[in-house]
Amino acid sequence: MEHRTSDALAGGVLLRDVEEGDLPIFLEHQLDPAANQMAAFQARDRDAFMAHWMKILGDDAVVKKTILFGDQVAGNIVCYQQSGRWLVGYWLARQLWGRGIATRALAGLVAQVQVRPLHAHVAKHNVGSIRVLEKCGFAVSGEDESPCPASGEIVEEFVFTLSKYSLR
Repeated sequence: MEHRTSDALAGGVLLRDVEEGDLPIFLEHQLDPAANQMAAFQARDRDAFMAHWMKILGDDAVVKKTILFGDQVAGNIVCYQQSGRWLVGYWLARQLWGRGIATRALAGLVAQVQVRPLHAHVAKHNVGSIRVLEKCGFAVSGEDESPCPASGEIVEEFVFTLSKYSLR
């Protein structure tokens, strides 16, 4: 899969390859309890988080980008294959939610990644992420449930699919 080192996007957003120095910032982002609740995700401790990201950094098949907003590391966005399907995922620092940064980052990623279809899973209560996916041409293609590691509760999810790129 072909991808460039960095790409400037509209609105002061830039995607660049993830660097090891970004990982402590990503760690802090994923420790935010409100962000974890919204994403229905359990934060990893430092060792587990770093081991997870070192595995990602070592996998050339994974597209992994740092989202920059101005000169600030705003989050990350990835595209990877799992169970024969290409998935996208992103995480943005909570203080930057609602500014269109995730939408511009996802639009930039799907413009770079030519494989289709792309899929994303999102908790049904995560209205912001649902809007990001819809603005980038993803549509609901199904529903899923998964246990939340933190609570054991079942998380209801929408499965979104992008069959072709068409920014709305």
